[in-house]
Amino acid sequence: MNFPATLADSSVGAPVVEALVRHLPGPALMATHHAGAAIPADRMAQAVSATYVGTRSAEISLVLLDRAGLAEAAGAESALVQASDVLRPALEQAGAVLGAGMLGEIREGDASALFGAPESSVFDLVGEAGLAGWFAVSVRSAPPRSVPDAHLSSKLGRISNVQMTLAVEIGRTRMSVRELLAIEPGAVVELDRSVGTPADVMLNGRLIAHGEIVVVDQEFAVRITKILDTIEPD
Repeated sequence: MNFPATLADSSVGAPVVEALVRHLPGPALMATHHAGAAIPADRMAQAVSATYVGTRSAEISLVLLDRAGLAEAAGAESALVQASDVLRPALEQAGAVLGAGMLGEIREGDASALFGAPESSVFDLVGEAGLAGWFAVSVRSAPPRSVPDAHLSSKLGRISNVQMTLAVEIGRTRMSVRELLAIEPGAVVELDRSVGTPADVMLNGRLIAHGEIVVVDQEFAVRITKILDTIEPD
């Protein structure tokens, strides 16, 4: 079967899904706009979703009918390798179409809200054997920055004690499933950043700032060097 190189439209979701299908493991797929029956609820419950934060941000979600085929596509079956691990490279490539940024933590579970949102672009994924799954993307524009007023400040006061997770990421790397399964205690994993490169400061999995690693009273800390202009909401 010969698949068309691009969708016959210029919608913002079209290049995102085209990048996705080019990098999905397994048999080749093509994307077409979804115009059929509603996606079954039991399939929606198996969605793999993530938030892409960058120049433009988006919510993306993928539902595949052949989940068992992912293990075969990965080349190994192991408790260390999950569907999100196998699909992450393709989701990252899909998000990269929107510009520089980072894919957040991948979540597995119901994505009916995203697929049903009026602003979402929904696509059918089709292979030689027929329908293979669905993909949804909702691209968001950066919200305008404004000066908080007194009323907003009073509302913020009510949540000022809510605990949030702040994490610092010093680098990442890519490795094959074979390399992952071969890791043993004592192994050295090289990251994609050189010494002195700023670390990423993540708030609940979202990139908000850059900083440098320092030591304070014999404990690691991060000195903030740059706060990003846009922090995308959930």
